[in-house]
Amino acid sequence: MQLAVVIPALDEADRIRAAIESARAPGVEVLVVDGGSRDATREVARAAGARVLVSEPGRARQLAAGTEATAAEGLVFLHADSRLPPGFAGAVRRALADPAVAGGAFGFRFERGAGASRAAALGLRVVEAGVALRVALLGLPYGDQALVARRAALERAGGVPQVPILEDLDLVAALRRTGRFVALPGEVVTSPRRYLARGVTRTWLRNAAALAGWRLGLDRARLAAWYRR
Repeated sequence: MQLAVVIPALDEADRIRAAIESARAPGVEVLVVDGGSRDATREVARAAGARVLVSEPGRARQLAAGTEATAAEGLVFLHADSRLPPGFAGAVRRALADPAVAGGAFGFRFERGAGASRAAALGLRVVEAGVALRVALLGLPYGDQALVARRAALERAGGVPQVPILEDLDLVAALRRTGRFVALPGEVVTSPRRYLARGVTRTWLRNAAALAGWRLGLDRARLAAWYRR
C-alpha cells in the first residue's frame, strides 16, 4: 500500500527536517503543507526531500490540501514538531491490511532532554500518563499522536473536518463512524516546547478545558479564540 505522510507547518524551520527524516521509508511520499511561513521552513523541507505545497493557514486546511495532492491510499498526519517511530510504515500497512480498519494512532511521549526543570519533567511524565489514560478510557488520541486514515474511509467521512480547532478529535470521531480505529505500536516523539513555554500545568488545564468544550459542542470559533489568547 502506498502511504503519504502529510505534515502541516508554519514557521517550523528548526523542526521540520527531523519530522521529514522520521517519515522517510520505501513507498512513502512526504508532503509538507506550509501555511505561509516567514522563516526557511519551505527551503529546509525541500532540501530534506519533501514535496512542498503552500495553502491558506490553518491545520485543517493544510491537512486537506495535502490529502488532495496525493493519491496514496494510506494517510499519516504528522505534526511538524513530532517524529514518527521507526518501522511506522510497516505498522500502518499491517493495520490497514484489515479492510475493517478505518484508521489509527500511535502512542505518545515527549522528547527527553529538552531543557525542562525537574518539576517540569515530572509534569510532562504526568501528561504522558494522562494521554494514555484518555486514549484507553475515551478512545480519543490527539493529532500529536500521528493520526492515520484510510483514504476510502476518510472520503466516506467527508474529508478532513474544516474547523478552526480540534479538527483531530473531529477526524477521529468521523473515522470511527466508518470502521475500526486502532492503536498502532510505537510512540510518536513530540517536542514539549508549548508546555514549557506556557507552563505544564497551565497548558494541561487549557487542553482539558478545550476537550470539555468540544464534548459539550461549544461554538468552535469562540473556543479557538479563547484557546489562542
